[in-house]
Amino acid sequence: MHLRLFALITFLSLSQIWLATAENTNAVTVLWQIRLPGGGSESAPTLGLDGTVYQALFHGWLMAIAPNGEVKWKFKTGREIKSSPAIAEDGTIYAGSRDWSFYAITPDGNLKWKFTTGAWVDSSPAIGIDGTVYFGSWDKSFYALTPEGTVKWKYPTGNVIDSSPAIGTDGTVYFGSHDKVFYALAPDGKLKWKFDTGGEIESSPAISAEGTIYFTSTDGNFYALRPDGTEWWRLHTGGFIGSSPTIDEEGQIYLSINKLETSISREGKIRWQRGTEVPTETAPTITANGYEYFSLPWLRLGAYDRAGNYQWEFIMRGNNLQSSPCLDPAGIIYTCDGISLFALKPITNANSLANSSWPMWRANPQHTGRVQQPR
Repeated sequence: MHLRLFALITFLSLSQIWLATAENTNAVTVLWQIRLPGGGSESAPTLGLDGTVYQALFHGWLMAIAPNGEVKWKFKTGREIKSSPAIAEDGTIYAGSRDWSFYAITPDGNLKWKFTTGAWVDSSPAIGIDGTVYFGSWDKSFYALTPEGTVKWKYPTGNVIDSSPAIGTDGTVYFGSHDKVFYALAPDGKLKWKFDTGGEIESSPAISAEGTIYFTSTDGNFYALRPDGTEWWRLHTGGFIGSSPTIDEEGQIYLSINKLETSISREGKIRWQRGTEVPTETAPTITANGYEYFSLPWLRLGAYDRAGNYQWEFIMRGNNLQSSPCLDPAGIIYTCDGISLFALKPITNANSLANSSWPMWRANPQHTGRVQQPR
């Protein structure tokens, strides 16, 4: 009872702080809001090429929502979904579940195929240019499946894999493991190189236009590796990092470090940091006009400009905000607070994604985890 009372007081206190610091809580228009069944989600919304929004829930549901906010269909897996869906060019939706299975679902919500692993699948999938689907499992193996659901190859690691993979321009697949090792595998599954860190690797890497690979480790370091696996630099942050980095048009990196939203130069120097009251493990989303959208647990979606000036926030009333925001070409922001899915449009300065190699979680709105070629 005392712990519950303390948690309630802490929650209310933080809510009061956030409300007091809000500069403009009316900065966005709510285009629609839908209640989610069961509630609870750490999965980020994913956008199909036709504008359909896909949201996975911790109660095992995968939902498809039309651009106008109407629910198109719901698909139930056997257990919780923490993996964020990825959308292939033919519209197939891929996602993992804690029922030890990886799913391929058709655009109309029917099961295409299911592949069973030896443990939970929390890793969000990446999709290669040839349609190969890559993901890791808690069974300590990393998988490559064909679009038909057959195994091309699997690679064993020394521990759980919940890091979501990233694919480079040459098809190299990058991911980390709880064995404290960061891996680079060739498209045929052969090890190209591996890099040892001092802690478990949970986050998803980001790749620059030049091929630099950025990732975090729970050893308290943010790493930049060259394409050959040699270290370029590391930034010691002094604590646990579970967030994934993103990159703007100038090659600058954005990352949530503990209780700080952080902008880092491509040379590894901190440009600015801004306090966020509570830590977050979500990845920021970078717009073409230099805004950074970020989400915080428990209530808030916020925005900074390129110089780190706080622009606005949108306060929600859900029970958790652990999913990274998704942005469509018209500047509409999709975000989930654990109870509802929102479509939001900034009243001013609405813009599309930054023209960079990795402007958001999983690189693009379809969450393919494949490096983007700046236009």
